[in-house]
Amino acid sequence: MENTALLLIDLQNDYFGSFENAKWKLKNTEEAAFNALKLLNKFREKDMKIIHVKHEFNTENPPFFAPNSQGAKIHDSLTPKENESQVLKHSVNSFKDTKLKEILDDSNITNVIIVGAMSYMCVTAVTRAASDFGYNCFVAHDACATSDIEFNGIKIDASISHAVSMAALQFAYAKVETADEILKLL
Repeated sequence: MENTALLLIDLQNDYFGSFENAKWKLKNTEEAAFNALKLLNKFREKDMKIIHVKHEFNTENPPFFAPNSQGAKIHDSLTPKENESQVLKHSVNSFKDTKLKEILDDSNITNVIIVGAMSYMCVTAVTRAASDFGYNCFVAHDACATSDIEFNGIKIDASISHAVSMAALQFAYAKVETADEILKLL
């Protein structure tokens, strides 16, 4: 698949249960990172476009991803290499007030493969925006992590919120597959 970029969204220490001082531990982050790494290694091997997106809150007393903190660092298992693009964002949508679209367009990217966290938040936002911009989107659902959520007194397990997010993306915005299935397309 030519003209393809890998977007790694918010795979930062504060989301990892294995990170000692994690401030917002998600479910299955380590498994998601393992599957994201499969794609990352293939993209590196084939010298394809890789973009690491990092979220830092620009508010006082952020709940997680405090600027310049260890928790905001990209997890060691996925550390960007010098030749890989990095985008710093301050909101849910990776395109908002960043150079992400410019980087994709300057590299003649037409397809984006998306991995990261959180499934129902930043992964969903970047996928919908990328689709709206006309990119062909692929989401590796087993390379995404999320948390339990609550609305109006109803607690929703992470596995359910993840499944609902992926189902919605698959309905209209992206091809949703496993990392291994996406690897076969590369």
